Amino acid sequence: MAAAARVTLADIYRAHERILPHIHKTPVFTNSTFDKLIGRNAFFKAENLQKTGSFKARGALNAVSRLLQDTCSSARPVSSVIALKERSPNVAGVVTHSTGNHGQALAWAASTVGLGCAVIVPRDTPQVKKDAITNYGAELVLCEPTPQSRQETCDKIAKERGLEFIPPFDHHDVIAGQGTIAMELLKQAPDLDAILVPVSGGGMSSGIAIAAKAIKPGIKIFLVEAEGKMCEKSLRAGERLWPNPPQFVDTIADAIRTQQLGHVTFPILLKHAEKDVFTTSDEDMIKGMKFAFQRMKLVIEAASGAAVAAAMSEKLAGMDKEMKNIGVILCGGNVDIEKLPWY
Repeated sequence: MAAAARVTLADIYRAHERILPHIHKTPVFTNSTFDKLIGRNAFFKAENLQKTGSFKARGALNAVSRLLQDTCSSARPVSSVIALKERSPNVAGVVTHSTGNHGQALAWAASTVGLGCAVIVPRDTPQVKKDAITNYGAELVLCEPTPQSRQETCDKIAKERGLEFIPPFDHHDVIAGQGTIAMELLKQAPDLDAILVPVSGGGMSSGIAIAAKAIKPGIKIFLVEAEGKMCEKSLRAGERLWPNPPQFVDTIADAIRTQQLGHVTFPILLKHAEKDVFTTSDEDMIKGMKFAFQRMKLVIEAASGAAVAAAMSEKLAGMDKEMKNIGVILCGGNVDIEKLPWY
């Protein structure tokens, strides 16, 4: 399916049915100390406990499964994504570029269905994420730490080897897969008034926004960005804003350092997300990480720490007090415990 196709709630429901046998239905945690601290009720969706350590497994598996379904040599339905590879002999494999989490997820998804996979990552990607990619059976290809180098290297390998490119966020099936987070969360915590979502290219936040707004139209979707990103400026301007050439944000949160929202994701977020965006510093993220480590006994990475920090922020404290129940997306837990950012 074309990446620019409109993603609907029906797509997200079908994605959930497709991937459910192979992913975790992640738990939702609460913490009374945190609730007292912020004066609201917080519900933490623990995607750090997802397959491959982040939410990315959802979109990657849905995209790979759809790719194989679309090229399946048999008209008969296939009940398992694992059986799809036998019916799709024309798919040579998949390739992507990633700061780590999407690469791990695609490597796992490709392994699940029996496909080859190559992942292009910046040289400065944390070693723990590089190791995980190779451990899932993918080929690791290093590039320079710029958006241009990532894309150019990926395009070159895709063309030379005939591999299918599965992008990290700007893709219909990736977005639909990530939207399954909101489906689960709103069943686990149906009274949510708002959801705080860390944002990089916008695949997860777009999927969550589509699903949550369709299920509960009055809910608010707030993006959480790293300092140096331009989400709020772009949403208020009504157009994608970024430096030319694009660059990565200087942040400890490698999972959310893409500076601009995607071509596909931006219109979705412009329509569904609040214009108020929570901007978090490295110090904010560390504060959020420490709370989760110490008080909730949850290992989370800096991008998840950003969402926790946003929930603790003065900005949220100053918002509508009727917004009592807040969902907080703990997007991943792939942190190098040998190099924790506060040491």
